[in-house]
Amino acid sequence: MKRSNRLVLLIGVFLAVVAFVGIIIILSGPGGGRTTASASPTILSTVIAAKDIALGVRITEDMLTKKDLPTSQRKAGAFEIPSQVVGQTARRAITSGAQIEKADFIESVNNFSVPAGMRAMAVQVDMVSGVGTLIKTGDYVDMVVGLTGDKFPVVTLNPQDDSITVVAGLNSTSVKLLLDGIQVLGTIRQAAPTTGNQNNAPAPSAGAAATERPTTLNDETQELVLLGVTAQQAEVIKFAQIDGTISLVLRSSADFVDENGEPIISLPPGTTGIILKTLVDQGYGVLRPELVEAIIPAQ
Repeated sequence: MKRSNRLVLLIGVFLAVVAFVGIIIILSGPGGGRTTASASPTILSTVIAAKDIALGVRITEDMLTKKDLPTSQRKAGAFEIPSQVVGQTARRAITSGAQIEKADFIESVNNFSVPAGMRAMAVQVDMVSGVGTLIKTGDYVDMVVGLTGDKFPVVTLNPQDDSITVVAGLNSTSVKLLLDGIQVLGTIRQAAPTTGNQNNAPAPSAGAAATERPTTLNDETQELVLLGVTAQQAEVIKFAQIDGTISLVLRSSADFVDENGEPIISLPPGTTGIILKTLVDQGYGVLRPELVEAIIPAQ
């Protein structure tokens, strides 16, 4: 064998030995050859509530802080960066010092609670009366109630015998925003009837509100909205459920917090209510009916 060939062979053997020794050193190192970069960290940055955050408040950066926590003390759904939660709406109350987690922004019946001094009352809405059933826990709503002619007739009083007579032919519909700034404590979705034929469906009970009638648009057209109300408001809602129709109007959460994110009481809207005469007299553009005289030919 030529001398040059032996030299190449010796160099190859030397390089193989060096490579083998290098592999042994790497495999015998900490973690069995795994780099420290791939190892799971034992300390993680965690987003913490810097103050009490009320139900329905939109999260801002000043409400948050960060803290490094051992993984054993960190909740599974906790967030790492404040920007991940800024702008989201709290779907349950969060106490100062608590870890901000995914469950804080998810609707769940497990989060349901009634504030001290309040009552929880359910109102059933559909796609039209419930803002497309988009109302969520922590939102604020106003309640508009409509009374139709059969429930709110125009009557005259006979001064001679004090008898009451219903005046026919007049529009006696009355609409009014009766309650404002009611907070939603929870929501429950309801499946609509699976059949479009309602002829065989059981008749609604006497006094059932129009908002309680089933619809067949899709499987998520009905929603129970659980409202936090006072005793007086509960009476108003019950009256409307019996003798009227209810619509919930979704409000902006910004109307119910100050610049520091603290809950405030929104001022009542001070609406006038609407009847047909209001639409005619106050510039809404509704035309007043005119009397048309018909001339009947002589017989």
